[in-house]
Amino acid sequence: MSVRAKKHLGQHFLTDESIAEKIANSLSLTGYKHVLEIGPGMGVLTKYLLKKDIKTHVIEIDPESVDYLKANYLNLADRVYEKDFLKYDLTEIFKDEPFAIIGNFPYNISTQIVFKTLEMREQIPEFSGMFQKEVAARICSKEGSKVYGILSVLTQAFYDADYLFTVPPTVFNPPPKIDSGVLRLKRKENFTLPVDEKLFFRVVKTAFQQRRKTLRNSLKTFNLSDNLKANVIFDKRPEQLSVDSFIELTQHIENDDKA
Repeated sequence: MSVRAKKHLGQHFLTDESIAEKIANSLSLTGYKHVLEIGPGMGVLTKYLLKKDIKTHVIEIDPESVDYLKANYLNLADRVYEKDFLKYDLTEIFKDEPFAIIGNFPYNISTQIVFKTLEMREQIPEFSGMFQKEVAARICSKEGSKVYGILSVLTQAFYDADYLFTVPPTVFNPPPKIDSGVLRLKRKENFTLPVDEKLFFRVVKTAFQQRRKTLRNSLKTFNLSDNLKANVIFDKRPEQLSVDSFIELTQHIENDDKA
């Protein structure tokens, strides 16, 4: 029995064992006792996780894959959750315990997986997975890069992001039309921001919505004082600002005296 890849779920099953093992080995396994694999399919990555000294859980939306995993990985059967990762409350599995995330992620939801991880960063010290190559590159890119954007800044505010390696289409069934990229996120030792986090998210998102404009123009909706807008930081465009500069910019906006 094998599982048919379903287009509407964005499934591309990894067939290369050495790449699966390499992804499994990318986690340090320190600081947590549980790992959650998203979208395990037929378990090519799962079997390498099960060899490690960690409790593996898998979450899978495809009933056919769930049946396959329960039939073929008997020691995992009670930790196979037939749920939608994006909608499921993971504290039902992990309570308040820390856990890592890993997976060969469906391209169509990969950025949403990152945003949910950011929301749960208190519990997720490490994250490793395969994305569409350009998305992995964007998450890991630094200021000055054309692909640096909202996803880069918000992720790197809380995690150190490393692009690990590129994966060709030929190792998947069915093969996607593009290359994939594997990255690892390790949560920073100090991952609390010295500013209001909601304001920080808003500043970053608003700035990049008009990325060609200077911050003086793109942040008009914040009704900043003339005094603050005279600061040289407002002459820059968003992709010129490092994560630390965005934090500094948010501090300026927080302390702006509009009187």
